[in-house]
Amino acid sequence: MRKNFSAQKIALLALFIVINIVGGHLALYARLPIYLDTIGTLLGSAFFGPIGGVITGILTALINGSTGDLFSIYFMPSQITTALVSGFVYKKFRATDFKKIWWLALIISVPATIVSTLITVILFHGITSSGSSIVVQILHGVGMNQVASILLVQTCTDYLDRIIGVYVVAIIYNTVHRHFK
Repeated sequence: MRKNFSAQKIALLALFIVINIVGGHLALYARLPIYLDTIGTLLGSAFFGPIGGVITGILTALINGSTGDLFSIYFMPSQITTALVSGFVYKKFRATDFKKIWWLALIISVPATIVSTLITVILFHGITSSGSSIVVQILHGVGMNQVASILLVQTCTDYLDRIIGVYVVAIIYNTVHRHFK
């Protein structure tokens, strides 16, 4: 039990949560059409498997949801999905494989995109706190079906967000493992 909850592991998970919070708030306040709130979740999954990612994702959603972005709580299932999928992906593929970043990001983003799209459509009808909502409304305003516009925007923004996240994870994971071997 002590091995599973060492001070180092708790400190790293806390750091990953902070990375999610800072990234999420940066994207929110800059009205970016990406989210930047799953980099820490991906790091948690890369370093500690799916459970590490899930812990990071859940705590991020709860903290963000209670300190500035209520929508984060509703998107907790997306954080959990990202954590589980990336945790299993990182068990099969090295986190430092820069040649596979595009594919890893795609594999990780698709299930969470489905979850996020359902949440956005069912609960919020396309209007959330993220900058991507602006693009959804523009597409809907020019005649695209609301659900189709949400799915299109969510697919593009989630994939771009995961490419950034997977790339950052590869850099950090590579650096940490090189220095601590």
